[in-house]
Amino acid sequence: MSHYLQINGQRLIDSLYALGEHGALPGGGVCRLAATAEDKAGRDFVVARMKALGLSVSIDAIGNVTGVYHGEETLPMVMMGSHIDTVATGGLYDGNYGVIAGLEVIATLQDAGIRTRRPLAVTFFTNEEGVRFQPDMMGSVVFAGEYPLAQALAAKDLDGITLDEALRNIGYKGERQPGDMAVDSYVELHIEQGPILDKEQIDIGVVTGVQGISWQEFTLRGVSNHAGTTPMSMRRDAGLAAAKIAVFARELALSLGGNQVATVGHFSVKPNLIKRHSQPCRHVSGSPQYR
Repeated sequence: MSHYLQINGQRLIDSLYALGEHGALPGGGVCRLAATAEDKAGRDFVVARMKALGLSVSIDAIGNVTGVYHGEETLPMVMMGSHIDTVATGGLYDGNYGVIAGLEVIATLQDAGIRTRRPLAVTFFTNEEGVRFQPDMMGSVVFAGEYPLAQALAAKDLDGITLDEALRNIGYKGERQPGDMAVDSYVELHIEQGPILDKEQIDIGVVTGVQGISWQEFTLRGVSNHAGTTPMSMRRDAGLAAAKIAVFARELALSLGGNQVATVGHFSVKPNLIKRHSQPCRHVSGSPQYR
């Protein structure tokens, strides 16, 4: 028997906006760093939605949350999801879209009175953004068995708080071993995070590959001196050298002629004063390249 189902688009959008209220920034956007009070509020919101749909909810030892819609047969599940933590100035859709869309799929099935043969699951993973704790994608790589759980839980934020402590503080440190559930397949609806689909007026695309990322960090050491009295010929300005590296990274990416990109995402200049030219400059360059 075949069914043609249509989701409730307004319900989907309303849910995304409701989730976006947790950690909302005054000027727009969302800040919901992993295992913070804002993250807890977002988690509580999604878990409440899961329970309202009658899903069986579990939390694993790294804080990944899974809601299961049981199928007619005990088979490995089809998992949907993403993450709900954000960067410091995040948006409504990155990660959140995959989680809320998964819940909307299950709500649509329930509206139609359909129980699938396989179980369906919606999961959101911990610390995918990697802003508060490093590395990024932590919850999913631990779930996949590619990163040690103990090492992930021992990661510290800038205040010296471990992920283990932070998860306990917000009540999302579970006992279940990450990845111990039988998963047949995984599907994630995600925003493009780029302009191509919009430019080409294409509704949806399919991921066929991922970027190989290389992060480089450089520390350039110069000599700081008075900005008004030090001749240009006698300056050793680390900030200027760092700026030249940023320009070079862009020119290199363009000259190679492929799909590779280069981004200089962070500068830390000392003494960072208008009356002084720079002494040390910490320059971080993230250069994603297709392999």
